[in-house]
Amino acid sequence: MPIVEVRRSRLLEMVRERGFAALPDLADLLEVSESTVRRDLEALEDSGQAKRTHGGVFYTGASPKLPHFDQLQPANWDRKRAIARKAAELVSDGDTVLLDGGTTTYEVARLLVGRPLQIVTNSLPTANLFASNTNTDLVLLGGYVYPRTGVSLGPYANEMLAKIAVRRLVMSVAGINERGFFNSNLLLVETERAMIEVAEEVIVVADSTKFGHQSLAHLAPLAEAHHLVVDDGISDEWKRKVEAAGVHLTVASL
Repeated sequence: MPIVEVRRSRLLEMVRERGFAALPDLADLLEVSESTVRRDLEALEDSGQAKRTHGGVFYTGASPKLPHFDQLQPANWDRKRAIARKAAELVSDGDTVLLDGGTTTYEVARLLVGRPLQIVTNSLPTANLFASNTNTDLVLLGGYVYPRTGVSLGPYANEMLAKIAVRRLVMSVAGINERGFFNSNLLLVETERAMIEVAEEVIVVADSTKFGHQSLAHLAPLAEAHHLVVDDGISDEWKRKVEAAGVHLTVASL
């Protein structure tokens, strides 16, 4: 096999294992220049196996094609990644962790891959991360699959949730204001309320652009969350409001 194909095969495997990989890291691991990595990534992107973004590349080869999810995923990526690192620290090995289908939750999921956990999720992209990992027990919730984001929701998903119990729930939201947390789909909110009911501990992950805004459906008051993990763009006023609601606030530095 030509050396270029060998290198690109190795590159693809690195990206597949990580879900996302930064350009400098790939160059160091392959012991080549960043310009060489860029050319290789262009070839992988042309083949549909990867998608380049600012500073790195996402693996897309075995993931379901979800244009809306793919469009949202790179938005505010630096903030999401910083939040995900802090949120992953709240999860202990051996935990049963319920993950919803938000793009920030997806970044948390990337960091949990390979750890000894029981993962429950209603997200096809998230399930795909764990499907071939032997350290993780995976439970995929059934139901109506929302085609824009690849999450299952509705009465069948809610019925499954009612029969389980989890140690921690990690969930994303579309908006946060004085009334609490919001999301943009009525059926999704019903399923996420069912998630809250079966979790001992609720961890909400949200970047600072979500504060002061609402979305279509009210999910829960602020006090329903045990932890809120956000980036350091959060204002002092919102820090006070969150802490006044009795929520443990973790601020992630970019």
